[in-house]
Amino acid sequence: MPIPRKISARQKILAQWRGVDVEPEEKARAVRARNADKIVSNVLGNLKMDSRRGEIEIVKVWNSLLDPAIVAHAQPANLHKGTLFVNVDSNVWLSEIVRYRRKEILDRLQHSFGKNLIQRISFRVG
Repeated sequence: MPIPRKISARQKILAQWRGVDVEPEEKARAVRARNADKIVSNVLGNLKMDSRRGEIEIVKVWNSLLDPAIVAHAQPANLHKGTLFVNVDSNVWLSEIVRYRRKEILDRLQHSFGKNLIQRISFRVG
C-alpha cells in the first residue's frame, strides 16, 4: 500500500482557515511505489529471459562439445518441447550429420543437459 506524503501542519491549518479540502492533493502526492522484485520479474517474464538464457547455454555447449567442422556448418536455432532445431548451411552437411553424426550429437547434448530437456534433434537447411 502506498504511503502518502504528509502535508505540513501549516498547510493543513491554512487549508482549514481557507475552507479548502486538501484530501485530493494528498492523494495526488501519494507515492505509488511498487516492489522492485515484482516489476523486474514481470519484465523478465515478458522478455522471456529464462528461455533465452537456456538457448544461449545450448549454443555455448554446442560450440565447445562438438567437432569444429560440424560447428562451422550447423548451429542450434531454438528448443521447443524437447526438440532442438538446428540450422545447417548446405544439403551436403545435412546429409553427413543426419546419417553419421546425429546419435553422437544427441548423446553429448543429453549428457550435458539431461534427457528431459533435449529429447530429439531436428536438422534443416537454413
